[in-house]
Order: sequence, then C-alpha cells, then structure tokens
Amino acid sequence: MNSIAIIPSRYSSTRLEGKPLIDIAGKPMIQWVYESAQKAQLIDQVIVATDDRRILETVSRFGGKAERTSAHHLSGTDRIAEVAANLPCDIIVNLQGDEPLMDPQLIDEVVRLVMDNTGIYMASAKSPIKKREDLMNPNVVKVVSDCDGYALYFSRSPIPYCSTRVEGGYNTIGFKHIGLYVYKKEFLMNLVALDPSPLEKLEGLEQLRALENGYRIKLIYTEYDSIGVDAPEDVEQVIKKIEERNRQ
Repeated sequence: MNSIAIIPSRYSSTRLEGKPLIDIAGKPMIQWVYESAQKAQLIDQVIVATDDRRILETVSRFGGKAERTSAHHLSGTDRIAEVAANLPCDIIVNLQGDEPLMDPQLIDEVVRLVMDNTGIYMASAKSPIKKREDLMNPNVVKVVSDCDGYALYFSRSPIPYCSTRVEGGYNTIGFKHIGLYVYKKEFLMNLVALDPSPLEKLEGLEQLRALENGYRIKLIYTEYDSIGVDAPEDVEQVIKKIEERNRQ
C-alpha cells in the first residue's frame, strides 16, 4: 500500500505567530518535521500543505515538496485533504507541523497498524503524562480510551478526573495525545465532507469530528515523549532535547 505524509502548516498560528519558520538549532521547524517524516520506512512521499508563500519558499529552499492550499480551511485535516484528493495513494499520514522531534519509528508503527487491519481506518498514538504541569496545560491534549485501545474522548482539560489518591512511586496521571494521524484515504475524504462538529469547535480539536459522528480512532501506546511547539518555552525544550541527543 502506498503511504504519503502531508504536513499541514500555516503561518498565522493563534498561539505562536510564524512558528513553522522558527529557527531550531539552525533549521526552520518545518524542516525538522519534514525530515522526521522522510526517515520513516513506510512513507513513500512527504508534502507540506500550506496557505503561506513564506512557508512554501522555505520548504523549496531545503529541497522539500510543498503545495499551496486555500487560506480558508478551519483545521489541518481539511487542509491536508485538499492535497490528498488528487494523490494516487491508499494511506494518508497527517503529521502535525509543530512536532519537530517526531519519532520516525512511531510513524511506521501507526502506519503499519492501519495497513494491516481492514477494520482500522484512523489511528493515532498516546503517551503517559507524568508531570502535573502537563496535565493542567491546555496546549497538551489529553485522551482517554476504552479497553480495546480506541479513543473515548480528547480534551484540553485534565481528563480523567481522579477521585481517589494514588499512593506510592512514579505514576501515570493521564495520557497525552501525540500529534500524528494515519487514515485510509477513502475515510479521510468522507471525514472532511462532514461539517465541523460542536465539540470540535468547542475544544478546538479536529479529531473530535470523527468521534462525534460515530467513528473510531485506534490508539497506539508509546513511551515517546512528544513536545508540541505552542509557546516560546516549548522551543527551548526542543533545543535542549536536540542538544542532549547530540551528546549521546
């Protein structure tokens, strides 16, 4: 099966203006995301979907492929679907443009899950939250799932509520959603044909459109600790991680 990664990228972020072009250790952030996708073994092509000329030109300068999209899309899912509509492929990977340290092995793991299971048409990943400040941070999206690993709900609020005190040791206090979606192409095109849903608009989380319309999202568990860039302090964390990795 043919898989294409599309990275939605817009300049006018409400939380951090121009963040795709922020310099991180000598490269614009969009280049870090692009190169992570290229390292995945199951990705056949990588494309940046953007409505901004500056991002388009930046991607071209580092040798990447980018396509111009409408400026009127309400979500990254809608933006990638405009590009995906004309692509001859089976699997679409939506890799969030603010995940500069995405693990290529995790991309492959989620892609393989969708490739190998006819009943799974949308999948993503979750990792344990172990710091209270992450649990309380609205920029860190939380997720709860059922016993079979399918998402029940995503929220910027701390979920689930803990009604009892957890005693002893180092505990997971929730799960963080990783900024990665893998879809069968046919499902993606059906999904974006639906109107934005009430909870999607309320939470500002595009994946809720699938849940509100009765579709299921399979989640892979990973220990990978994602850092999504939403604020200047997140950039500092990413640079620190890169420096630590270079010293190893």
